[in-house]
Amino acid sequence: MDSALASAAAIADQRQKIEQYRHILASVISSSPPDIPQAKRFLNHMVSDEVPLVVSRQLLQTFAQELGKLEPDSQKEVAHYALTQIQPRVVSFEEQVVVIREKLAELYESEQQWSSAAQMLSGIDLDSGIRMLDDTNKLSKCVQIARLYLEDDDAVNAEAFINKASFLVTNSNQEVLNLQYKVCYARILDLKRKFLEAALRYYGISQIEQRQIGDEEIDENALEQALSAAVTCTILAGAGPQRSRVLATLYKVLAFSLSQCPVISHLLLFTLLSLIAAVTSNHHDRLGSLLIQFCQLETNQRKSRHLFRVFVPLV
Repeated sequence: MDSALASAAAIADQRQKIEQYRHILASVISSSPPDIPQAKRFLNHMVSDEVPLVVSRQLLQTFAQELGKLEPDSQKEVAHYALTQIQPRVVSFEEQVVVIREKLAELYESEQQWSSAAQMLSGIDLDSGIRMLDDTNKLSKCVQIARLYLEDDDAVNAEAFINKASFLVTNSNQEVLNLQYKVCYARILDLKRKFLEAALRYYGISQIEQRQIGDEEIDENALEQALSAAVTCTILAGAGPQRSRVLATLYKVLAFSLSQCPVISHLLLFTLLSLIAAVTSNHHDRLGSLLIQFCQLETNQRKSRHLFRVFVPLV
């Protein structure tokens, strides 16, 4: 390997030099079993002063794109090593780092290592002066990172990226992306037990009139799940005038929708009526209500997670 790299470095013609390096890289990637030490030596050489920047950028770009051909464990080891070696010169290799991080995030996501995937993407500099990203791409990446954290019920880290997205979504005309943002925001409020705010967000989602947004078709069951989450969050919210107003709104909606979706709406309406009866009674059992609240909380987390996956598909 060392002699082959030295031979390629000595070639004066740039095109021939690149072709020789590509031949070396292809032999490293295609080796079976994967030759990790050779891959690391190739990376060390690429980020050294022996290789002109215009050459190393092309080869590292090819390397990043070919990472997926390695076995998962080998891919992780080599990719993490590459990120470490590139770090001192990261400004010179931003495009290549982005590809490596995105490839690793895809791998972690396929293994359902949600937080690891999110952490890998969060290392991408969205405000780089070298890579000029438009607001739509920034919004998309922030929402993607947030929903990955939410798969692990990590509301704290998810909220950090949804807060970044909030500055971008106001001017966005990407309806699917905007809806994904709303679902993520509602789920964060739910996980943080800000139940009344979450209920209002879920209710807003449930009232979407469009059934076709871009290429995505909105499923009626998903809207029913949003309404169900709104009801449950309202039940869990603290008593007060605002909750009473939300209860009244939900009652009207559910009463109207009985003819459209009788089974689900009837169950939700029954739950809502039971709550109203408890709220207006001065003699309901406090211990029983606390037990119900605990059970409802567990149920709502499952419902909201399912709703989240319906509206924000893992693709």
